[in-house]
Formats: sequence, structure tokens, C-alpha cells
Amino acid sequence: MPTPESEAFLARKPTVPPTFDGVDYNDTPRLKAAQDAIIREQWVKCMMARLVREELGKCYYREGVNHLEKCGKLRERYFQALKESKIRGYLFEQQNYIPGRQDPVGQDQVSAGLKQPEGQIATIPAEVAKKRGNDRL
Repeated sequence: MPTPESEAFLARKPTVPPTFDGVDYNDTPRLKAAQDAIIREQWVKCMMARLVREELGKCYYREGVNHLEKCGKLRERYFQALKESKIRGYLFEQQNYIPGRQDPVGQDQVSAGLKQPEGQIATIPAEVAKKRGNDRL
């Protein structure tokens, strides 16, 4: 049964989602909170991969020659965790618009019909750029 969280823990618990969607880039405290949330989420994924790796090592040691049969689920889980456990930082997401992700308005850009023809560089719509604080188009 989980233990109840203390008042001090709840006061310091982050409430910001790990994304820059809807963040005003001129509001420094909210921008820093979003950056911290993204880094925190990347570290959580990294530590989860570490825990799965430790369990996989124990399984290999415990099962011996049968490890290929007995530890297959852990091995597949570790391979999946390796794909997303890199600490990438927040600068790429902060400075670049990625088509296909949710924009601040809440629409998926690819499904909204803003897909660029082959060979052209995707540009940020002016209203999205202003909301993100990016004056350069």
C-alpha cells in the first residue's frame, strides 16, 4: 500500500508538464520550470533503464545457461528503454518547431494540413511563432 505523501513533499512536487506547449518565452519562471520538467523526465527514463539493466544482470546470473529463455521479457524491455533513455537536454525542443507534435493551439500540425511539399523546409506559422516567443521565421 503506498504511503501518503507529506505536506513538504507535495509543496515541492513539480506541477509543470515536460513540454514547451503553451509556455510564454518571456515569462522566465515558467520557461525555467518547463526546462526543469523536461530534464527531470529524461533523467527518470534514464534511471528506469538503469533499474531494468540491473534486473537483467541479476536474471542472467540467476538463470545461467537458460538466460535466453528466462530473461527474454527483461531483455526486450531493456532494449525499449535504451531507445528513450538518452539525456538530450531541452534546447532542441525549445528552439525548433517539430511538425507532427501538438502546437500551442492544440492542433496536430500534420493533420491540420500544414504539411510542406517535398524539398521545402517547414516554417512556423506566424501566430504559433508569436505565442512561442520566436520572432525569427
